[in-house]
Amino acid sequence: MGHDVTVRQDADARTEERKAAVVGGGRPKPQGIAEWAVAELRARIADGEFAPGARLVEDEVCELLGVSRNTLREAFRLLAHERLLVQHHNRGVFVRELTAEDVADLYRVRRLVELSAVQGLQGRPDGLERMAEAMAEAEVAEARQDWRALGTANLHFHQGLAALTGSARVDELMARIIAELRLAFQAMDDPFAFHRRYLERNRLILRLLEAGEGGAAATAIAEYLDEAEDELLKAHRRKPAEGG
Repeated sequence: MGHDVTVRQDADARTEERKAAVVGGGRPKPQGIAEWAVAELRARIADGEFAPGARLVEDEVCELLGVSRNTLREAFRLLAHERLLVQHHNRGVFVRELTAEDVADLYRVRRLVELSAVQGLQGRPDGLERMAEAMAEAEVAEARQDWRALGTANLHFHQGLAALTGSARVDELMARIIAELRLAFQAMDDPFAFHRRYLERNRLILRLLEAGEGGAAATAIAEYLDEAEDELLKAHRRKPAEGG
């Protein structure tokens, strides 16, 4: 119970930080509060707070985020377009449950993004600090045996990897991919063991990049993605999605 309270407190603290970045000085920044609500809900999905198949009750989410119904409905519409939510007439809004086909498509995109981030690198790339921070985050989560935090750290590591492209558009794409991946991961019977297996792979990728060995890093990433996709596909074929 104490862990659940801590998770909610941490999530609420992150919400306030993200909201403050948008509504500084009482005035919405140009992207507006609806876009903030989209980013916040996407981040909460990526953090594992909303599980696949969960119903998002409008009044509760409005109170959680401190936004109006109209703002929330626009956010729901945009997140449905991103394939993170589904809207069922007369039933409500639900977090999407992914299929094996979704998983295969996500990994096609991951290969395009993550391999392109390291292929052709000459020497040690800039920006590895973000990946190193994610590794430290993962090691703390592993010691606490906190599978959700471990999964979040793993996702942060691969966001940092994609960020090596230096493209803001790739960063935006990866934020969406990360949220869908979190939904995919929740099909695993033992999520902690699943994420823990890839910690050493991430360490290897980081070591190779620090040594300026982009080609070897690309090989390690490709092997990582092949194995992770295979595990997830098997899990999703055992548990076909319903209604999404």
